[in-house]
Order: sequence, then structure tokens, then C-alpha cells
Amino acid sequence: MPVRSSPFSGVSMGYELPKALVTTVVGSYPKLPEAEQAIQRRKRGLISEEEFHELVKPAIKAVVMDQIEAGVDVISDGEQAREDMVVYFAERIEGYQSGDWVRIFDNVYFRKPIVASRLGYKGPMAVADWEYARSIAEGRPVKAILTGPYTMVDWSFDLAYGDRRELVLEMARVLRREIEEFARRGAEFIQVDEPALSTRPYREEAELLREALEIMFKGVSAKKIVHICFGRIERILPYALEFPVDQLDLEFKNSNFRLLPHLKEYGFDKELGYGVIDVHSTRVETVEEIKNDIYRLLKMDILPPEKIYVDPDCGLKRLPREIAKAKLRNMVEAARQVRRELGYE
Repeated sequence: MPVRSSPFSGVSMGYELPKALVTTVVGSYPKLPEAEQAIQRRKRGLISEEEFHELVKPAIKAVVMDQIEAGVDVISDGEQAREDMVVYFAERIEGYQSGDWVRIFDNVYFRKPIVASRLGYKGPMAVADWEYARSIAEGRPVKAILTGPYTMVDWSFDLAYGDRRELVLEMARVLRREIEEFARRGAEFIQVDEPALSTRPYREEAELLREALEIMFKGVSAKKIVHICFGRIERILPYALEFPVDQLDLEFKNSNFRLLPHLKEYGFDKELGYGVIDVHSTRVETVEEIKNDIYRLLKMDILPPEKIYVDPDCGLKRLPREIAKAKLRNMVEAARQVRRELGYE
């Protein structure tokens, strides 16, 4: 049976989205102290899951207010409950157990989870935080965001399946259940994060993800988004165009817009999440700089402004809070000015 959410019309609970160059975020935001404390208390077994999500609410509220004050159109809960994008879900999916610490880059480590037995869906994982964010979003749509099956598997140890394709598709079936929960509650934007794909930029890998996304999104009427960042995205772009999604959200700024000519080459025709903010730099991009980067895409005549969503390259979690907010504020102002100059306002 199809899974229906509210038909997307550009109006969400009284908030009207711009007709072009909608501004949004990829998902994560700098972790606030209240969230850090709640995460640590849960780790030590001092609080229940329900108490944990209650304790995270003040951090989510502050993040939502930051995004609203910056003027962002489609916001997120800032992923305040998620210490790590993979571990968070692994801790809540049947079949996982905790693993050892693994170095990702520089001095950043995470405890790589282990698939120790068959996977199973135990119940909603990220829905409560999303619902709370939506309840205080002043009508703005809130993205429902989850880590995708390809990245979940790629960043886990497999001791149960022994067949990568089988595990990715089984993970997709588990995450499909979470998507159904979001859709039933009226999510208008559902985003799957797949940063691992760009580290293996091969046709067969992209085709595996396409198969997984078909499982996850079949019959879902919300706007369907896949986020991919960094790596050699251009190598998988022609295959990503076959993904059963409405929008590809991609990183551009950090790689100096290397991907733009490839969009033209492959006839990009989906909606585009256009990354114009470098999340790895504390330098705040100026309004004029962001405007120039928006016009850089528009001048190539690849997509009409109505199909472009302006956002950061990736999540903002590694930035200081005031830097993140300043970047969003300038991004929103740049998009507004370009809309005005193009006659959309």
C-alpha cells in the first residue's frame, strides 16, 4: 500500500515557501550543552530513552530558533540527539552491538558498530525529535532525516550476513519502517544521508543504493531527498540521476564548484540541493560571495531557480554555534536578494 504524507504544495502549516531558491539545511547543527549532557547521561544508563528525548528538547528548541531567526525556510532538529549519524541508529536497530573505537580523520574517532545478528526494526528512532521540532517551527517544514542503508553498512562491521548487498537491502527494509512513521505523521521532506557513497564512486555501488532507495521510498508521497557530500561525486552522478528521488543534495563550495560542468554534461534534471556554505571553514561567507555562487549555477542554464534549494555543503555540527548561525543568515539574505533581482519577490 502507498504510504501517504501531506501532498506538498509549497505551503506548510501557514508558512509559504519562496517560489524559487528555497533555503534549507542538510541536517546537523553545533551540539548544545543540554544535548551533550543528555547523551552522556544516557550512555551511563542514568536515564531512559523517553527521558533522554525530553532532556534534548531545550537544545532542539534553541536550534530551531536559530534557524528561524536566520530566516531558513526548511529547517531541521539539528540532530541534537545524535552523537554520531551511524551509531545513533545502530543503537536502536535490533541485531547491532557496540564495537571498538575507529579513527575517521585527524583526531576524530567513533565506536564502529557491529552487525552481530539479523537486523530488525524495534520502533521509531528519530521521529520524536522531528515531531517536537515541527511543533515549534512556526509553520516551517522540518526535514525528516535518517542515515541511509549504504552508509549504515559501510560504516559498520558485519559479523552476521557475509553478503554486503544482502545487508544493504535488509537495512533498507528496516529504515523503510522509519520512513513510514515519518510519512504517517505528515512529513513533507524526507532526506536520506549517504556520504559513504562518494568514497566508492563506482557504477555497481550506485546501482546498489538505487535498489535500496526503491525499497525505502516506494509509494511515499513526501519530497524524497538523498544527500551525498565530498569524494568523487562526478563519477557516480550519471547513475545517481536514476535514483528514485525528487532531489539530490550535493556539496559544491568546498570543492570550488568542480561538479557544475558535470551537471551540464549529464543533463541534470532533478531538484538540486546546492551547497554554497563550506562547513569545514570558520570563515563566514559574505552575502555577495554567496550571491555570486548562486549566479554561477544560474548562468549555466542547467536548472530553473524553482528547482534549486540553497543550503550548506553538509551538516554544520563541527562549527561554533555563532559561526554556523552567521553563515546561515548570510546564505538566506543572498538567496533573498537573488530572488528579488530575478523578479520572484
